[in-house]
Amino acid sequence: MENRRKSKAKRARKSGFLVRQNTRKGRKINASKRRTGRNVNITKKV
Repeated sequence: MENRRKSKAKRARKSGFLVRQNTRKGRKINASKRRTGRNVNITKKV
């Protein structure tokens, strides 16, 4: 059981918007999220 705070920066570097933009399939994923009205590249402050 993990009791530590997850790093949002690490997660973004691994599977964030810019990483997805590097591949063709990733661009399709971002486009579909944009189509459904989901905010793709807005980070939330903690």
